Amino acid sequence: MPNILFISDNLAFAQDLQEQIALYAKEFNIFTEAGDNIFDVIIIDENVAELENIRQKNMKVPVFLLASANEDVNSSTELNHIFYKPFSLDSFLNELKSCINFYENSADGYMRFNEYVLKPIKKEIYNQRNSETIKLTEKEVAIIKYLYKAQDRIVSKNELLQEVWGYSPDVSTHTIETHVYRLRQKVEHEDLSAQLIITLDGGYQLKM
Repeated sequence: MPNILFISDNLAFAQDLQEQIALYAKEFNIFTEAGDNIFDVIIIDENVAELENIRQKNMKVPVFLLASANEDVNSSTELNHIFYKPFSLDSFLNELKSCINFYENSADGYMRFNEYVLKPIKKEIYNQRNSETIKLTEKEVAIIKYLYKAQDRIVSKNELLQEVWGYSPDVSTHTIETHVYRLRQKVEHEDLSAQLIITLDGGYQLKM
């Protein structure tokens, strides 16, 4: 699920837009604080100054600015898209989804960690140690992406189950354990230096 960081000082507007996104684009995770997470897109509501504080960790991700109609936006600012209020929710969500898909398919959108390069759209992971490219399933990509965005946080099996499989009654934590085991076997080849996922406190963490 794509992670969206939404920064706004207008609490009423922010709450309304978050509810609309949650209703019509359920695939997005919306955060209002940067924390330790990695994001797929940043939405700034009339506060470009906040961008500099967030860019250091999310240097290449697309940025959307929501601006008032009479706001003078500096064209030199690192922005990908500007939406002037009021705007069409459909147009906004379509542009958001298109931008995320384009970003994930670009070199800037590849996820790099522990001598691996994950290419989400291509559903493959490249091992720089031995120049091996391994094809992944959609669920395997989703597992790695979610753990990558969690960074140093330990992700519980139940959280991973909910975020990757949703609320399907046909799956359990055993499903997660099986997928993680097969993913490790496929990628690590029992090479300790190539460890992909660590099991900690009953949950999982990507080795960064």
